[in-house]
Amino acid sequence: MTQPLHVAVVGAGAFGGWTALALLRRGHRVTLVDAWGPGHSRSSSGGETRVIRGLYGADRRYLDWTVRSFDHWHAAGVWSGVPLYQETGCLWMFRDDDSYARLSRPELEAAGLLLEDVPLTAAARRWPGIDFRGVAHAYFEPRAGYLRARMACQTVARQVVALGGTLERAAVQPLGDVGGELAGLALADGRRLQADRYVLAAGPWLPELLPELLGPLLRPTRQEVFFFGLPAGSAQLHETELPVWIDWGERIFYGIPGNDERGFKIGDDTRGAPIDPTTADRRISEPELERARRLIAERFPSLAGAPLVETRVCQYENSPDGHLIVDHHPTAGNLWIAGGGSGHGFKLAPALGQDLAEAILGDRPPGGELALAGRAPFSQDGPTSQFKTGSRPAGQESP
Repeated sequence: MTQPLHVAVVGAGAFGGWTALALLRRGHRVTLVDAWGPGHSRSSSGGETRVIRGLYGADRRYLDWTVRSFDHWHAAGVWSGVPLYQETGCLWMFRDDDSYARLSRPELEAAGLLLEDVPLTAAARRWPGIDFRGVAHAYFEPRAGYLRARMACQTVARQVVALGGTLERAAVQPLGDVGGELAGLALADGRRLQADRYVLAAGPWLPELLPELLGPLLRPTRQEVFFFGLPAGSAQLHETELPVWIDWGERIFYGIPGNDERGFKIGDDTRGAPIDPTTADRRISEPELERARRLIAERFPSLAGAPLVETRVCQYENSPDGHLIVDHHPTAGNLWIAGGGSGHGFKLAPALGQDLAEAILGDRPPGGELALAGRAPFSQDGPTSQFKTGSRPAGQESP
């Protein structure tokens, strides 16, 4: 393009921030808009940490995004001076069927990522703080780890400003009936933001911005996360000794030791109850806390009875099949939508933002399972987990 475009990006979370940064790096003007600011406490991209892992079923698109994003996250730590990616590895513990790992391994290794099959006796020696009773299969993914989520959103937003972009703290009003090219965004303070192209990357607020189009396709759910205090002087369960872990059974739990000393993090990946991201009371529920306590007492015996030192209630914004939604509006060619992270989108954001920027500029079209066309609305409960989506290994039922 001969003339730089002005692109307005709504949402300063992972998708919006990295898309804005990619557009600026290609020489375009960007206004990044967020109602509460990058990494705020209501957002799906907020909180302290997120898992990054390459094991992804047989869906090559997500695996490719993850592989590219590993490099972007590492590079971001260099250019920002902020360590956003902590490479701890990921320990996968399957209580029964391990087909998700076995059938994913060829794709993973073809992409240059390793997956070690760890015999349980060796696993017990390697990670003595874990009780492997009930585990049938263990795998270790060396390049996996965790990302500093809130810090990452704020770091990317600062880079957007440093490169000449504008960061606006403003609320965007619902768009209503978009019958043709979008002429501007109405802001809650009465102003109007006009640009050449627009990106809606507002996470769980997307259904409010385009209720008729996205209301049937996005469902925010309440997800509770707990941080437990380690025993004084403990090393076995610190991130220097223990990797990120996933306990795969009837329910899928995940955990991140350390979290910059905030505590031993544990979350249940099962989809929770519907949530209003703006008005929800963010206090945790006792049944979810007790479920987390039972899991850590079983799998990490030295944490039985550990004090609860911090909690967080966040949300996933789920699509019906667990796939992201990345496409232009069906009638407004200058309006793009990026959402439906479904609990697994954060880690992909650097590569996704790069590809979305190219699509916005006309360099590559959207398509496939991420497009709006042909997407079935919620008719039942949808996927129960980010691991039990349409991206499961080909020919397999959800493991």
